[in-house]
Amino acid sequence: MSLTADPPACTVPAAGGTSTHKLVNGGADKLIFKIKSSNNNEYRITPVFGFVDPSGSKDIVITRTAGAPKEDKLVIHFANAPADATDAQAAFAALAPAGNITIPMSATA
Repeated sequence: MSLTADPPACTVPAAGGTSTHKLVNGGADKLIFKIKSSNNNEYRITPVFGFVDPSGSKDIVITRTAGAPKEDKLVIHFANAPADATDAQAAFAALAPAGNITIPMSATA
């Protein structure tokens, strides 16, 4: 089971902007994920919960609103998806994460 982010870091203007990243599942099992941010006031993540098919990928969009330049991070928790899961948020609540990846976020002036 492996999940990677491409690109592995996010740099956006402190005045606001977006960055698109691809979560890539390098394994043979469907994965489920949940994304947490260290700064929910200035960042919006879409989607927060989701699935990544075996050997597939899922785009995530990081949107930053205007604010002071600052270093933050996203932590993406993931696990093997239950076979019958259709609602990622509900299914993830019943699981213990099997791994996580961190995306450093930098808002520059």
